[in-house]
Amino acid sequence: MNKARHFPVDHSTGYRAGSLAFTPSGLRGQLRHHEPMSTHTSWRVGGPAEWFYAPADLEDLVQFMPQIPTGMPVFWLGLGSNLLVRDNGIPGVVILTAGLLNELTWLNDHTVRVEAGVSCAKVARETSRAQLGGAEFLAGIPGTMGGALAMNAGAWGGETWNLVQSVEVLTLHGEHKRRSIADYSVAYRAVQGPPDEWFVAATLKLSPDPEGIGQQRIKTLLKERSEKQPMGLPSCGSVFRNPPGDHAARLIEAAGLKGFCIGGACVSEKHANFIINQDQASAADIEQLIWHVQDVVAQQFQVQLKPEVRIVGYPSEWEMQQEVDV
Repeated sequence: MNKARHFPVDHSTGYRAGSLAFTPSGLRGQLRHHEPMSTHTSWRVGGPAEWFYAPADLEDLVQFMPQIPTGMPVFWLGLGSNLLVRDNGIPGVVILTAGLLNELTWLNDHTVRVEAGVSCAKVARETSRAQLGGAEFLAGIPGTMGGALAMNAGAWGGETWNLVQSVEVLTLHGEHKRRSIADYSVAYRAVQGPPDEWFVAATLKLSPDPEGIGQQRIKTLLKERSEKQPMGLPSCGSVFRNPPGDHAARLIEAAGLKGFCIGGACVSEKHANFIINQDQASAADIEQLIWHVQDVVAQQFQVQLKPEVRIVGYPSEWEMQQEVDV
């Protein structure tokens, strides 16, 4: 048996699982070893996290961060809705924010502070109830604010960073600081900022909606979502970014890939930019299908689709072979 399966290496950093002692103390959260990530991702796939920490609150997280060994990878997890964790698992420590960093606090009539673990749907719901507009599109994003900030998530013409007034971050050393939007470069589904910092909250500026138009818009958007997107099977939402001037779903459907399957993973018959876990798919099934869709669309239309989903974890033997072949 390949020894790399017992002591896998994160090839992006050179980190080797089990190579660093990790014995944090004085914490109030839950630290688990070899936590199955299939229970924390919307695709319901993924191998174990080497370490998995669910902090009690932000103060507990501030105490935890400086105790992470130097060189150990850190990964932040919300609802796991835009994430593919490979079957061999993920190195280092995964920090859970969903359900924990979950405070939504009004600062004034038009401004709200939202912690990273608050679901995007809750932000849309609470702000519309307060007769404020601008965040309705968040109702269509199946993730948390932390993930939305990290990738500038958007739907139905809205984008997260159009609402952001400032953000709060946490560093590897446990320093909690505030940053302005000027510290970040923001583009379509992409955000770049200072390294080794993670979003823990954001201040959002909204506009008055005294007529309550936002609540009706959310109802309309969710109805449209249920009609056009597969809702009954595990998926991650949209898999690919829309290329300039076109839609990924249109290209995938035009390529004849609706319903195409690899193992238990299939391109949705209802929406071609969704890959569903139809029959106990593995993460490798899903990743191979992503590659296949990219190849077919590139061959037929000379368009290179870029994944919107984040793929993390130790590569499988198949994936390493693809890298060698390329």
